[in-house]
Amino acid sequence: MAKPRTAYTCTECGGRSSKWQGQCPHCSAWNTLVETVAVPVATRFRTVTGAVADVRTLASVETRAEPRSPTGLEEFDRVLGGGLVPGAVILLGGDPGIGKSTLLLQAMAAIGAARRALYVTGEESPEQIAMRAQRLGLVNAPVELLAEVQLEAIIGAIRTRQPEVVVIDSIQTMYTEALESAPGSVAQVRECAAQLTRLAKQSAITVILVGHVTKEGAIAGPRVLEHIVDTVLYFEGDTHSSFRLVRAIKNRFGAANELGVFAMTERGLKGVANPSALFLSQHAAAVPGSCILATMEGSRPLLVEVQALVDALQGGLARRLAVGLDPQRLALLLAVLHRHGGVETAAFDVFVNAVGGVRISEPAADLAVLASINSSMKNSALNDKSIVFGEVGLAGEIRPVQRGQERLREAAKLGFRRAIIPVGNRPKQAIEGMEIVAVGRIGEALERLRG
Repeated sequence: MAKPRTAYTCTECGGRSSKWQGQCPHCSAWNTLVETVAVPVATRFRTVTGAVADVRTLASVETRAEPRSPTGLEEFDRVLGGGLVPGAVILLGGDPGIGKSTLLLQAMAAIGAARRALYVTGEESPEQIAMRAQRLGLVNAPVELLAEVQLEAIIGAIRTRQPEVVVIDSIQTMYTEALESAPGSVAQVRECAAQLTRLAKQSAITVILVGHVTKEGAIAGPRVLEHIVDTVLYFEGDTHSSFRLVRAIKNRFGAANELGVFAMTERGLKGVANPSALFLSQHAAAVPGSCILATMEGSRPLLVEVQALVDALQGGLARRLAVGLDPQRLALLLAVLHRHGGVETAAFDVFVNAVGGVRISEPAADLAVLASINSSMKNSALNDKSIVFGEVGLAGEIRPVQRGQERLREAAKLGFRRAIIPVGNRPKQAIEGMEIVAVGRIGEALERLRG
């Protein structure tokens, strides 16, 4: 069979060139030409369903619940929305050595007991995979291995073996003979991902792609890679710590921003049943600058310790550093604290940290951040049985946040007895054993925290 001809397409204007050039001859943009196959699309791909397209009305479409298959790892199932869905394509990215291959090998070992599972490795040999399985106690796991990087050979093996779940480790090592560029290039990653996605949809096969990440932490390759797949997961954590977080950034079959917590042990990754314990204070007594925040990660309430250190300026400009929180929002909150709380921090360095390596992006952390800063500055410890949450507005008001009732229930379950919350989150029914303090302004909140 003749090899398909290639061309170069501009990512800006869509114009084509028969050879690569530094500048697009159509729109004059620089470094925008990427390699593509110069044959009609109809000769390269079938439709996703493999049938002739049929126009239908929305009312005539019958919906059905997608069956889900558990992976054997409860925390992984939580992030996926309940388990694996037939025909779903999942992209898992993370730093080197964080545990992506370990997680997937454990999941495939559990899946293989009930369904045919194929593990395609492009970075390791079958012997290396077997050595990892031996360390994890999975030597007899019913998992089929394929060491291959050529896309056509992988698709041929999938059609022959007909597995129900396929892992591609990693998508950056795969290449197709239809393109002449090197594996890992934009064109190769996009082409291989598109081919595997269509195969998954046509054959109802669950495909899990492992993706490399850049030094900034984003998944390497074209952004279209994250648009093609159904689910995007990020494997996070400090390699010097035993705890790992799996976060769902996109999920067509479940809640986004869902979080799974694992502990790395000698026998692999183990799910953490009570992740709030990881992020709570380990102090013997209450200390200044520490505040417990009730936050939400997807559908899961978490209690996280927010620590602040306010130190006198030693010369130069005041430093504002936030770890696990938005640094720009920290500067905004300090301005609100000065204007509406009467607390001046211009002559101090301010450092804020979310304990345990967790990253908090929701504005519900505002009140806890200000409480910890004020506590450190006044050298006065907060009640160690109190939790705080609430968004702080520029006018100094405390705004309500979503799912306040679930945050309070989680805190009560873990033994907290006092909650400083927005007035808009005051529960309609009292929570047994917990004192609810509802505040509407930042000044009022600081007074009640001192009390």
